[in-house]
Amino acid sequence: MKNNIRYILIAIGIFTLIGCEEYLDKEPQDILLDDQVWSDPELATSVLANLYNRLQPFAGLEGGSWADVTDTDLAMWSGQPIQQWRNERQNFPNNFRGQWRYGLIRDIQIFLENVEASQEFTDEERTRLLAEGRFIRAYVYFQHVRSMGGVPLVLQSFTYEGPDSVEEMQIPRSTEEEVYDFISTEIDEIKDELPQTGDSKTRANKWTALALKSRAMLYAASIAKYNNLMSSPIETSGGEVGISVSRAEDYYNQSLAASQEIIQNGPFELYDSNPDKKENFYELFTNKQGNSEVIWANDYTLEGKYHSFTFENIPRSMRENPNGSSGITPTLHLVESYDYLDGSEGILNTQTEDGDYIYYDNPEDIFANKDSRLWGTVIYPGAEFRDTEVSIQAGIMLWNENNNEFEIETSNTLGDRYSDGGLLVGADGPIGTTPFATNTGFYSRKYLDSRAGSGVPNEGSDVWWVRFRLGEILLNSAEASFELGQEDLALSYINQLRERAGFGPNSLNSDDLNIDKIREERMLELAFEDHRWWDLKRWRIAHELYDGNSESSIAMARALWPYRVVDPGNPERHNKYVFEKRNAPRFNQPLFFQMSNYYSAIPQDALNANPLLVRNPFH
Repeated sequence: MKNNIRYILIAIGIFTLIGCEEYLDKEPQDILLDDQVWSDPELATSVLANLYNRLQPFAGLEGGSWADVTDTDLAMWSGQPIQQWRNERQNFPNNFRGQWRYGLIRDIQIFLENVEASQEFTDEERTRLLAEGRFIRAYVYFQHVRSMGGVPLVLQSFTYEGPDSVEEMQIPRSTEEEVYDFISTEIDEIKDELPQTGDSKTRANKWTALALKSRAMLYAASIAKYNNLMSSPIETSGGEVGISVSRAEDYYNQSLAASQEIIQNGPFELYDSNPDKKENFYELFTNKQGNSEVIWANDYTLEGKYHSFTFENIPRSMRENPNGSSGITPTLHLVESYDYLDGSEGILNTQTEDGDYIYYDNPEDIFANKDSRLWGTVIYPGAEFRDTEVSIQAGIMLWNENNNEFEIETSNTLGDRYSDGGLLVGADGPIGTTPFATNTGFYSRKYLDSRAGSGVPNEGSDVWWVRFRLGEILLNSAEASFELGQEDLALSYINQLRERAGFGPNSLNSDDLNIDKIREERMLELAFEDHRWWDLKRWRIAHELYDGNSESSIAMARALWPYRVVDPGNPERHNKYVFEKRNAPRFNQPLFFQMSNYYSAIPQDALNANPLLVRNPFH
């Protein structure tokens, strides 16, 4: 079958399969015809590279970005005013985070069909190309099913040949269960046809495929269990949405088996190269040399392929361009979710029992002995980045002797000094509604590039975006094994991650472990890695947490603002630091997740073109 791909851009250059990371980073240079492409294994491989590059670097979303973390309770938007809508939306639209990328699916099909038909490849070349193409297809269908529920499983390409050919293109939606089963079967069939090593972090291999199965089957299991625990399960009569509760155990077992094969037989280890636990967790995401934990990543090079994450998120005082910085700023809710290393709850102590402030010698002292993952994820007051302290201070607490109370004094000028010569407002905020400065009192550290120049728009950062890593696989294993009643196994996986974070060996025991603790560990370990939104959906608790309640510390973005104490008559507290918890001023509307957001709306043009498509519930 000859398919027209004259308009597919493909990279031309001298490269080998061994140097796959190099050619996956090449930009398109020319347009070739069918017979040229499918008679040359290297050119066919460059078409495959094009498909990899179309998977989207962040979130796997068409049009998605790193800023989508502000859709959750982990962070809010403090950057440029043009995206202030993220803090003001009344709710999420029905088509939010929807996927309907059938143009990409068609191109994958064309690739598979032409590789299968070509006589120019060796058996080894054909086997690998087909297996990688099928992996990409399974990955794309996973992105669809987690957003839409069951979608049409299109497993051949179609060519329009007039009105009579339209009917065969009108394929009904498969059930949600059938799509997950398709992904499982595909991975089982291709995993041993892919490379068996984990040398490449950008091309699919056996372990990449198993990581996809680990995640996808966990999603399917959760939906089968928790959707059916709802008072009114979300489902359609034809099964396009909803999975039978009878499948939950099978899916949990599939997820656990895939995870354990990676853990026991794969060439991966938790990243533990730096003895400083805090630095180590940060380096996990920025060190690309010999990184033993990363299974699959979207990589970048500074030679023509880079991203603007650091430009958009670097602390205000360190920005290298006046039009960027301070985009996603973590919430107090996230920060307080990280426990102390002695096992106590992570609530930050700001007041004594009698209502007085707690006075800290240094701003960072309030975070002392916290889970090391906090430092590796968040820049908090007093912490350093690029070997420089990030200056976060909201104002001063001035003691009024006449009234015997503190009065807050502040300024609209970042970096302003008080009359005593000390700092009044930090160069990095927080400050009212001013953009490009933190509104919560925190900055994001995870994925932030420490290299000077990475915050320049036309230079950018080459820090990679990690899609799969061993840390997630351990969490998948913990959740699946716990749901299957294997609590000791779940405990061992959770404790491995906690020990890497600075906790002692076996810091949790069986009495501490429950599904809520597993979910919390997942939030902390995987913060800002595009898991939170999807996890809350599959557990069917998003509508409970994001309930539109302006009094909720989860639905609202809460902040921690530090103040320097000015009380010269009392040396025990003069020039020390106190903290106030408050709502972030720029965050105007609580998160409100509607029942219609569990499954995104099918695009209207697709419904118009295909009368066999069933709408999702509440749409």
